[in-house]
Amino acid sequence: MSNKTLQSVSSLKGIGGETEKTLADMGILTLHDLVMTFPYRHEDFRLKNIAETPHNERVTVEGRVESEPSILFLGKNKSRLQIRLLVGPHLIKVVFFNQAYLKNKIVSGQTITVTGKWDRGRQAISVSHYSAGPKTDNVDFEPMYSLKGSLHQKTFRKFMHQALQEVESDLQELLPYNIRHSYKLLPVQEALQGVHFPKDADHVKQARRRFVYEELLLFQLKMQAIKKVRKEQNKGIAIAYDIHKIKDLIATLPYELTAAQKRVVNEICKDLKEPHRMNRLLQGDVGSGKTVVAAIALYAVITAGFQGALMAPTEILAEQHAESLHDWLSPMGIRIALLTGSTKTKARRTLHEQLQNGEIDLLIGTHALIQPDVEFRKLGLVITDEQHRFGVEQRRVLRDKGMSPDVLFMTATPIPRTLAITAFGEMDVSIIDEMPAGRKEIETHWVKKELFDQIIKRMVVELKAGNQAYVICPLIEESEKLDVQNAVDVYEQLSSIFHQQFNVGLMHGRLHSTEKDEVMRAFSEGQIQVLVSTTVVEVGVNVPNATFIVIYDAERFGLAQLHQLRGRVGRGSEQSYCILLADPKSEDGKERMLSMTETNDGFKLAEKDLELRGAGDFFGRKQSGVPEFKMADLVHDYRALETARQDAEKFLASDEFWTSEETKYLRTYLEQSGALNGERID
Repeated sequence: MSNKTLQSVSSLKGIGGETEKTLADMGILTLHDLVMTFPYRHEDFRLKNIAETPHNERVTVEGRVESEPSILFLGKNKSRLQIRLLVGPHLIKVVFFNQAYLKNKIVSGQTITVTGKWDRGRQAISVSHYSAGPKTDNVDFEPMYSLKGSLHQKTFRKFMHQALQEVESDLQELLPYNIRHSYKLLPVQEALQGVHFPKDADHVKQARRRFVYEELLLFQLKMQAIKKVRKEQNKGIAIAYDIHKIKDLIATLPYELTAAQKRVVNEICKDLKEPHRMNRLLQGDVGSGKTVVAAIALYAVITAGFQGALMAPTEILAEQHAESLHDWLSPMGIRIALLTGSTKTKARRTLHEQLQNGEIDLLIGTHALIQPDVEFRKLGLVITDEQHRFGVEQRRVLRDKGMSPDVLFMTATPIPRTLAITAFGEMDVSIIDEMPAGRKEIETHWVKKELFDQIIKRMVVELKAGNQAYVICPLIEESEKLDVQNAVDVYEQLSSIFHQQFNVGLMHGRLHSTEKDEVMRAFSEGQIQVLVSTTVVEVGVNVPNATFIVIYDAERFGLAQLHQLRGRVGRGSEQSYCILLADPKSEDGKERMLSMTETNDGFKLAEKDLELRGAGDFFGRKQSGVPEFKMADLVHDYRALETARQDAEKFLASDEFWTSEETKYLRTYLEQSGALNGERID
């Protein structure tokens, strides 16, 4: 960066102490910071044909006033002024809110220019901008910035204009010429003009293209560099597994692997062979068969003389994994043990000894696996199920129990590919995107609350057939702020309805973990027929006998969470049903309900969820690794993301990248980001 770009913003005319402090609060300290502060949108002031303008879209028109202004006062300092305006052949209403002073300024026969939201049904514009006379200025696109304090858009644009003039000749071009030429991307100076002071619509579009690609390339360079450095630093174990034994295991499985499962097994086995530590994320929808893939991977390392470990977030999930893996691997002579918080002291001591002596091939458990006294003889593979439920430190402790064991993370939360390669850019990602043949799709119905009695009747049919049901509520107890059903009320209501006929259980987040396990165990063993719960039941539990799930106030949940909840049923051979009890008020809410009834594909729903909510909210919390891009949008710019990822890989693999003058600034960026040390700085 040149000295001019590093100058303080206080060097600009009009920026005093108070404005400098406000800009600092916005993260703007230097002229470079200022010119790289992008608008969140551009106001479009081009004149448009009213007949072709869609409903609720902003529009700018000029026309002749055809009526004297009429005004209605709506209370203290509130008013509604209306005129009729002839725009071409169209006579429309134009409404000004809280601008009573215009009554004496607008006269019949006068030409005016207005901008505002177009109501097609009422043939009316609600005005946000007004000027007397025809449109004379040549500003068609005006940038709008997110500002703080008393800063105004006009003032900020004045500062921006000064800053661009000051630094324009000193701006460094990050992107090599061949990349810009190949993708027809604007040079940085022209792109900044297009962002802040565009000539026309195409200038805005081309400027955005350039900075979207630049942002995504820089991010992917960082992710790929971290992955490369970690692979080189983390010398792992080249596991010489017995392919014939693996094929024998696959032949004994009760069903044939899907093409997706075979592809993922091959990806994992290829990693195991490499002398670098595997760092792979395995994604698969509920019921796609991730556990059997995990079993094959664990068996592979055991055939090479190593031990395996699988960590699950809850005892009941660990027990279910142990049961499945025992069924598949015990016939192959594999010695399996289960370690949870409930394991008695004496049994625990014996287990520790057997683990150290190598008498246990595979240890399955909860976070009990990461206790200091758990020592493996020769750990080769660590698998973490529902990896987002464990902290980074917990995962690291388990990984460090071996000499650089391979690591596989599993999740049943479908994550769109664009988000996966961004949030988990330094990991390899495997996706099981195919369901086993013959699996019955869950029937999903969106039902209004007034039909509750019919839902109960349908539930009784399932319960009388010997099946079980979940009822999910968004809150534990009554809230004055939210008019939503709560678990305690619903539990009492259903207990009263099913009195002595069926047992109703209650589970929520305020129960102690042992209490939750007890309730869940009673449900999985059939002692409870109807389980009322909050979303704590969401992940992993397998009750094949559960065929019916009702989700109260379903509009309050995101698509990904609704799909996870739906996945609690449909795990056996019987037809299963999901009832969404909802009265959504918003269009988004209605769209979510319709999407749920139209598909059982978790990845399609995840893409839709990303589209509706945006990347920042997709995980429901601030997720490390999902950056807040200034310009890029992961929903709409997925092609640019994929291109940037491929380009980043090519760059890092080429000698030219590390020596060329053209890529000097990209290398500087990598050095400053910490990526070349394998560090991730978000």
